[in-house]
Amino acid sequence: MKKLVITGMGAVTPIGIGVAEYWKNLIEGKNGVDLLTRFDTTDLPVKIGAQVKDFNAEDYMPKKLARELDLFMQYAFAAAEEAMEDSGMVAEPGNTGIVLGTAMNGITTVTETVRNYTTGAVKKISPRFVPKYIGNIGAAQIAIANNITGPSMTVNTACSSGADAISLACMFIESGASDMMIAVGADASLDPAIMSGLATAKALSSDNEHPKTACRPFDLNRTGFVMGEGGGAVVIETEEHAKARGAKIYAYIAGYANNTDGHHVTSPHPDGIGAVKCMRDAMEKGGISKAEIGYINTHGTSTHSGDIIETKAIKEVFGDCADKLLISSTKSATGHLMGAGGVTETIACVMAVRNGIIPPTINYETPDPECDLNCTPNVAVKRDITAAMSNAFGFGGQNSSVIVKRHG
Repeated sequence: MKKLVITGMGAVTPIGIGVAEYWKNLIEGKNGVDLLTRFDTTDLPVKIGAQVKDFNAEDYMPKKLARELDLFMQYAFAAAEEAMEDSGMVAEPGNTGIVLGTAMNGITTVTETVRNYTTGAVKKISPRFVPKYIGNIGAAQIAIANNITGPSMTVNTACSSGADAISLACMFIESGASDMMIAVGADASLDPAIMSGLATAKALSSDNEHPKTACRPFDLNRTGFVMGEGGGAVVIETEEHAKARGAKIYAYIAGYANNTDGHHVTSPHPDGIGAVKCMRDAMEKGGISKAEIGYINTHGTSTHSGDIIETKAIKEVFGDCADKLLISSTKSATGHLMGAGGVTETIACVMAVRNGIIPPTINYETPDPECDLNCTPNVAVKRDITAAMSNAFGFGGQNSSVIVKRHG
């Protein structure tokens, strides 16, 4: 079996742009959640979110291209450019491909265009409208800019989209279709219509008076998730290919898996059967024992039932090893990055394995007896680990797990 490695990483997040800044702020417990400023929230029940700050698209791409891209595409492009530069990657004709994961595509382009058109603010629809909201154009623009001509796919599996992008990229390499892939996840769906819909569904925290502590995964007093936005990217290739071109290697991708609950449109299976099988399948694929996993970056969205179900699933999978595990939800700091989360959270696992530091779950104050795992409360912990798992679950019963392992 081909050994797959990560050779480049890129991140655009509410707590920092660039992997170095993202990781530094993550382990320092910085918080990216605040009152929203991008649009008027006066009439919205939820006024908080995790916005990417100080992002100027023209710092990462030509001005003309920036105008042609939805914000989620801009985040994807910037993260991909960092990952490719970090990797020293030069696309090989037909042998380098791309997979992009996004939950919401260019939804803000759609809602803004409809609002402007129906209110008469604009008299005609821009010719850029369709290419700005179609999900696959994010991958296409990255490919065009970097002469990527191999396999190309865009996955739309709700909040597991980014993790599934990594899995699909690995599948392409293992199938022999390419030796090198870039996997990207991105979303930018902070929008009045989207937030109103999720608020009506009682999925979002509406703790507008205390935005900094609104996202509190595994805490007894959690009230729902906080929406975020951003982008992440990793370059994946065979170990043989990476060594042949002299690339630095961050970590192995030791296992991955995807499945569905087949249960409900928005709620996970109450017994976490899909999550349990997904974690087990990822470990089996990589030949990884439960004792080898030292850290799990959980899906951990801060919803009441979701955190309980994931806790049960982890305990079912890890059994007597569960008490030794360190887990955390980095969404407590970044908010829920939707399609970007599966990639940025995998990057957090890579950094944890390389640096021996477990990022914390911030805002943890009151233990929940039903979430009785060590969630690394509030302060990062030094722990020498060899393997880490990232979980990403989504609407429709989507489940995705990715395992990274120390290289060398």
